[in-house]
Amino acid sequence: MAKLKIQISDKTIGYDLIDKLVNADCHVSLSKSTEKKIVASRKFLDKKIKSSKAPIYGVTTGFGSLYDQSISGHDLEKLQHNLVVSHAVGMGEEVPSEIVKLMLVLKAQSLSYGYSGVALSTVKRLLDFYNKDIVPVVYQQGSLGASGDLAPLAHMSLPVLGLGEVYYKGVKQQTSTLFKKLKLKPLKLKSKEGVALLNGTQFMSAYGTFSVNKARKLFELADLIASISLDAFDCGLGPFDASIQAVRPHAGQISTAANIRKILRGSKISSRKKNHVQDPYSFRCIPQVHGASKDALDHIANVFQTEINSVTDNPTIFIKEDKIISAGNFHGQPLAINLDYLCIAMAEMCSISERRVYKLVSGKRGLPTYLIANPGLNSGFMMTQYLAASIVSQNKQLCTPASVDTIDSSNGQEDHVSMGANAATKAYRVLQNMETVLAIELFNAAQALNFRKPLKSSALIEQFVAKYRKRVAVIKNDKVLRKEILATVDFLRKEY
Repeated sequence: MAKLKIQISDKTIGYDLIDKLVNADCHVSLSKSTEKKIVASRKFLDKKIKSSKAPIYGVTTGFGSLYDQSISGHDLEKLQHNLVVSHAVGMGEEVPSEIVKLMLVLKAQSLSYGYSGVALSTVKRLLDFYNKDIVPVVYQQGSLGASGDLAPLAHMSLPVLGLGEVYYKGVKQQTSTLFKKLKLKPLKLKSKEGVALLNGTQFMSAYGTFSVNKARKLFELADLIASISLDAFDCGLGPFDASIQAVRPHAGQISTAANIRKILRGSKISSRKKNHVQDPYSFRCIPQVHGASKDALDHIANVFQTEINSVTDNPTIFIKEDKIISAGNFHGQPLAINLDYLCIAMAEMCSISERRVYKLVSGKRGLPTYLIANPGLNSGFMMTQYLAASIVSQNKQLCTPASVDTIDSSNGQEDHVSMGANAATKAYRVLQNMETVLAIELFNAAQALNFRKPLKSSALIEQFVAKYRKRVAVIKNDKVLRKEILATVDFLRKEY
């Protein structure tokens, strides 16, 4: 199959493109107009270095608290090399390959606007790594999310110099070894290039855009799975009536209620007369809870959309204005706050999902206790609720905001930091947890729905559950359920 060709130009990168960069076989290149901007910016910087007597931060000076240390002309390139190698102190778990590949493209995108003064060859090398599936080994710990994602971006940049480690065709190896095999030569960084590579928010941005994209898909699935639970628990549809939403017109609430009505249209279970007057909040308040998380996600998505189409390194070059300005566009506060917000939005989806699981296994409304035909001898689905509860509890701990913390660094020069990198990695963990919790709910809801036969749910739900049953069968007696839960997670990933 031919690669999907994507060109970096003046056009805005959107979430559809992010999805393709992660899930499709893509080849990314620079437009001619973009190449011209990069070249012009480099030429401007070279002239400035020769003609200006004023110090240029990170170009003719040291970094951070060493900003007042002048660097002689013959050491400018060595300075950039030293910056990259000295900042590669990452620890912890490795960043997933799909996130690192996004980092490469987002860094190239940010450098392509012509405000960074890097060489065209450096930007092309980043895209070469993406296109050839050469994935730098990057670690999760080390960024304060303020002077940019320094340590992670240093590890991403080491292979540009022929250093560090990479994955190639799934095999982890030294970059120098791979370069010999592929006959690639390390690049020698020019003045400012090291600081341009390391200053920026691409670690936070890659985690954020990836998580937003996947959260959107999981939020859609949450409505569908919740609808199965609604019928499985024999709930009424009154709370989803359009009139109710109209008098409290939050966008997410309105769209969620409309979606539930659409999913359950034609259900014989939901339309039959109910013996109970009200349903528990975890069912009755789905529009309000799911809707609030969706509204939050829309806001978060807009913030990251702005960020990935911005210039976030430092200093910034303005050719028309004849200025080189040292400022703070690398500060991750907008991302940190919204990554914390994303954690909360996803965690609440998990919380209400677990409560529905709790009700489904409780032995009420004609369902057997723990959703098994012979409870007592069988424990059935009892432990699946325990599992969901443990994950939901972990989410609550992960929702402690990172963005309210700050610790001085660089001898007090960097005296307020965002901690957005920590917010990013914990948001990724909550995202994974949400996928698991929704899988647990589907596992329980589909089992419970089986006890409503011969009554049928809606055509849409019946088709969805039938497809699911090809992967996971109805449980009749106790067995090890881990395989079924893993299969349910895989079903949600591959099919939807």
